Amino acid sequence: MEGTNPVNKKLVAALSGGAALVVALTGCGGNGGGEEDKKVNDWAKSVCDEVQPQLKKIQGANASIQGAADEQDSKKLQETDSKAFKQISESYAALAKAVEKAGPPPVDDGKKTQQQAVKELNATSTAYADLQKSVDKLDTSDKSKFAAGLNDVADELDRLSKSGDKALQQLQEGKVGEAMAKQPGCQKPKTPTGGAATQS
Repeated sequence: MEGTNPVNKKLVAALSGGAALVVALTGCGGNGGGEEDKKVNDWAKSVCDEVQPQLKKIQGANASIQGAADEQDSKKLQETDSKAFKQISESYAALAKAVEKAGPPPVDDGKKTQQQAVKELNATSTAYADLQKSVDKLDTSDKSKFAAGLNDVADELDRLSKSGDKALQQLQEGKVGEAMAKQPGCQKPKTPTGGAATQS
């Protein structure tokens, strides 16, 4: 068996269960095209245009942590994880700003839904910033201490990925969710696959 660090794998596993607003919106087109629908669609577009670049950044940060799963050098691993958590934290803060800037969605309880989503996104941003601080404090000179500390970070990440996102789910329900699902910006960015189309 190769000497891979099982804690790195745990971190990757916790990350893959992550809640990252991965707007798992599947494009299920709603019907109707009245004035009310147009307002909802305009609102969804204003949010989703801002969402896409942030989702890509979150995916990129996740990918860098996954790419370091077999890294044996504690210092390099610390740098990779710290940078990734910082990037994810900044992306969530930007998403909170985007939802705030868009104003309440034009639906019942729109203001409350918007405020809760902004609060939750900001809280997630802070949680990732805290994870970054935890990683930065780890002692890289002692492999076993570093692994133990990283293990705690992985546990925290796991907790973070299982909690919350209720307000975001609410934001993605009903008409608003349907409108967001139709926006390319709110659909999961496609992860590039290795195989390019074969040329004949």
